[in-house]
Amino acid sequence: MSDDRWHTVLVLGGIRSGKSAFAESLVAGAPVVRYVATATGGEDDPEWLARIEEHQRRRPQSWSTEETGADPVRLTELLTEAKPDDTLLVDDLGGWVAAVLDPARQPNDDEADVVALASAVRACTARVVLVSPEVGFSLVPTTPVGRAFADALGTTNQALADACDRVALVVAGRPVWLKGEPHETDISDSSVTRPASPPPAIDEEAAAAVAEAPVVSPEPVETVAVEPHVVSPVAAEPEPVSPVAGVLNEPTMVLPLVASSVVFEPGMDLPMPDSDAGPDARDRLPSLDFPGAGLGRLAEAVTFAAATQSTVTPQPWSNPRVLLLSGRHSGGAAAGDDAEDVERRVAQVENGEGVLSRLAGTAGADIAVLRVPEAYAMEDMAAATLEDVDRALQQGWLLADAAAEAGKDLLVLASIGVGTDAVAAAVSAATTGAEAVAVLPRVLLPGGVYDDESWMERAAAVRDALHRIRREPRGAKDILRELGGQDLAVATGVLLGAAARRLPVVLDGPVGVAAGLIARDLGGQIRHWTLLADAGDLELVRQGGDVLGLTPVLDLGLGLGEGANALAALPLLRTAVGLAASVGTHPALEDFSEPEPDGPGPATTSPE
Repeated sequence: MSDDRWHTVLVLGGIRSGKSAFAESLVAGAPVVRYVATATGGEDDPEWLARIEEHQRRRPQSWSTEETGADPVRLTELLTEAKPDDTLLVDDLGGWVAAVLDPARQPNDDEADVVALASAVRACTARVVLVSPEVGFSLVPTTPVGRAFADALGTTNQALADACDRVALVVAGRPVWLKGEPHETDISDSSVTRPASPPPAIDEEAAAAVAEAPVVSPEPVETVAVEPHVVSPVAAEPEPVSPVAGVLNEPTMVLPLVASSVVFEPGMDLPMPDSDAGPDARDRLPSLDFPGAGLGRLAEAVTFAAATQSTVTPQPWSNPRVLLLSGRHSGGAAAGDDAEDVERRVAQVENGEGVLSRLAGTAGADIAVLRVPEAYAMEDMAAATLEDVDRALQQGWLLADAAAEAGKDLLVLASIGVGTDAVAAAVSAATTGAEAVAVLPRVLLPGGVYDDESWMERAAAVRDALHRIRREPRGAKDILRELGGQDLAVATGVLLGAAARRLPVVLDGPVGVAAGLIARDLGGQIRHWTLLADAGDLELVRQGGDVLGLTPVLDLGLGLGEGANALAALPLLRTAVGLAASVGTHPALEDFSEPEPDGPGPATTSPE
């Protein structure tokens, strides 16, 4: 079993079922893949060569290929020699069985070869995906050779299905898990985690399958598909009365979903930003031709951009997207919140109005709005079912995935809702041990009036919820199920999916920080892909950011909410990154070289 619990998968399917493409998607996120080709012969068959070329074009150039050809023993040797960090894709076992039955190898103990292969798969410490034709649905061959091949392949498939942790059957491009279903609630040591980075290309049938599936549900029994709306605010034209009016002038679109299937469990295999680019960019800053002492605390934004872009001279983010999650929590957490006013604000964003839309238009960002079903009162019962949490995590992953596919280079994770502050405080207390009443934000009513009665009701709900789960497990999914609900689960999935796609995220507000605290227990790498622009005036955000290792770049004390803090700070962050990339070295620090003297006389010195 590899360290991140991703081990062996057998992918079965008929001819042209899409089994190879599905198997390739399983390993697409691995940094290095060894593709083991078992095909033999076919040099005189143009159609067979065309099939092989199609497979070759589909593979990333970073993959290495090894052909076992007519030597079936070589596959067993490769599995035995593989290291824990290796990833092998074997395509397919039909070619391997054909090589085993080759008359040139007879007489031979073919059953011993199958047993040896299954044993090698079972003992292999690397990640392995094996592709094999399923012969159970076809007619019994009419020739002795055909029957021998079908029998041998059927025996091999059964042996490998027993040896592998997971078995999937692909029909018409759609996988059905026969063993070790990814959404099992009881994850054992034989579970398999999908790759951290989703495949760069997904076939249309697989994408359609995900788009048709329900994503989140308000009730345990009845599921309701939830699709976000994307609006594209634009900088407003000057007007005599309101210079920032008319932010939105494009129709609302439905955010496309990208096919993916991920198992969310501790130790997810997520990439890390470039460990050298960030420090190198910071070391470069003192040498730049700035008129004063430099960028100050804005240097943190430059370092972050350099690491996530893998370059010492990063470019300012030019195509950001705001993900605005609208969640609702019942019970004491909702005390003091006006559900109708929250809905009014969400509608404002969808109509291109309000503070968030205006700031997004200035920043050149579009906004994806996702309404999440209401959660149960956390002080009385679990806020959501485990199935709801799994679907919401998946939806969040898909939102980040879709943003990456759309060419976005930055996400701003924002939230607006009913009871979200109290839930975020409960999550913070449960995951970090913080004193709940110390981090629970005060309840601010319109007009700048604080509602202390409602705050006390929220504090009581947080206290009772924490008391209710005092003997419950404190894993990431447990916290989401018991306290967080589906909106926190979506936010958590966004952070994990963004890290998988190497997409930086700016956190804003209690929900974003609470989601970060949960996501770190599934994939600690997420904190390296997140930036805290400004903690605002909330102790919950400041303390949560400190636990995550995120120091606010700015200390503006903003309290705009709903992601507006981050958008207000974004132009300054982009300016800092742009200056660091465009300003040259100070003349006094430029290198000088001694050219060779041109004939007699002293050498001259000139700057390079």
